[in-house]
Amino acid sequence: MKALNLYAGIGGNRKLWKDVEVTAVEINEDIALVYKKFFPDDKVLVMDAHDYLLKHYKDFDFIWSSPPCQSHSVTNHFSHGLGVIRYPDIKLYEEIIFLKQWCKAKWVVENVKPYYEPLIEPYKCGRHYFWSNFPISDLPVKYDIGTQNRKAKQSTIRKAIIREAQIPELTCLHELQEMKDIKLKNKRQVLRNAVLPKVGLHVFNCAFKLKQKELI
Repeated sequence: MKALNLYAGIGGNRKLWKDVEVTAVEINEDIALVYKKFFPDDKVLVMDAHDYLLKHYKDFDFIWSSPPCQSHSVTNHFSHGLGVIRYPDIKLYEEIIFLKQWCKAKWVVENVKPYYEPLIEPYKCGRHYFWSNFPISDLPVKYDIGTQNRKAKQSTIRKAIIREAQIPELTCLHELQEMKDIKLKNKRQVLRNAVLPKVGLHVFNCAFKLKQKELI
């Protein structure tokens, strides 16, 4: 099976996929190097994922796209108050509409819960919104991905800081810090952007009606 992983980041969503030939597209060269360290057998392209999708959507059996979420996130309520004034990046909906109309493969577009009412109704799974051409159920197990509450217990605060609760199967901030040859401006943000591997597996299984693994 040929899978396309767009805006791949460090590959949290892809971690638990099995028996797939993956092409990953990531525009940040340093992040792409980290992805390649984790998944040496994947084909990794450093280029614009939005453009690549338009030209190669017919070449794959499964397409996962995670366009940048910053301009859609509920944090824009806070940012707007601080003077960060911006439009939501409508490339998100360009891809959804394009795939709905033309793509015959299984496809999914992932993003965060937006600060506005979604223009196209998504599936809701954990803290994610998904648009796809197959049903996506919610997770059978809920995951704590950290807290903003600084009065919380120290173990919870630590998880919020280094994101161990978010992607424990893939890496932690310490491991990225030890990659001396990798120059990432904000390693913590890279981790925050990663999709929990078990979420990626759950969605993949939904696409192909596979028996769900135990998510504990």
